[in-house]
Amino acid sequence: MTKVDILVISVHPDDAELGCGATIAKHVAEGKSVGIVDLTRGELGTRGTPEIRAEEAEEGRKIMGATFRENLGMADGFFANNQEHQLEIIKSIRSHQPEIVLTNAISDRHPDHGRAAQLIRDACFYSGLAKISTVQDEEEQPAWRPKKVYHFIQSNYIQPNFVVDVSEHWDTKMKAIRAFKSQFDGGGGDDPQTFLTTPLFMNFIEARGKELGHAIGAAYGEGFTVNQQMGVNNLWDLRL
Repeated sequence: MTKVDILVISVHPDDAELGCGATIAKHVAEGKSVGIVDLTRGELGTRGTPEIRAEEAEEGRKIMGATFRENLGMADGFFANNQEHQLEIIKSIRSHQPEIVLTNAISDRHPDHGRAAQLIRDACFYSGLAKISTVQDEEEQPAWRPKKVYHFIQSNYIQPNFVVDVSEHWDTKMKAIRAFKSQFDGGGGDDPQTFLTTPLFMNFIEARGKELGHAIGAAYGEGFTVNQQMGVNNLWDLRL
């Protein structure tokens, strides 16, 4: 078991970098441990191969400073919110016992994102039920429920419930994204060009970060949503 403070569970390799890469780097710099679990190998992507994306994902992990990165090997595009897939995620949650889980947007242009968000949120809840049995390395896993599940914002604009100031770690995020050359570098190779390989996409990522940062008086921000009411310990914790 490798216990971490934060576990990022998302459907495609590169979702973690795009959605919360700077938040990962920020918390690593503050001494928190972060692990990443990708549900699929992204095998339906227009460009690259699963093998190439695995290498790129490992490079992204190193850049952000995450402790580990795992891939559950679910079918890209065809995973479902069912018992089989929930149990795979529950095993991972119980293995790493995170306090916080970061995951995909609650709804998005890519149908996998919203479906994964619901699957992962459900698995986080069920992971805390002791009567659900999971075995890892021939040992019964103890129940574990993360304290919080936060959804990062992806392609569609969703009004965030809170924004993290990631100004000092934005360059790390962009470097981690660019590690996925098969997806975002349009130069060379025989793969077809897509919107992701144009300057417009990186401009969009930059603009989104600046917009969210502006909302809290920072250079760059990453936004998250929560499926419950948020509270603060005192009025001095608010950043307006």
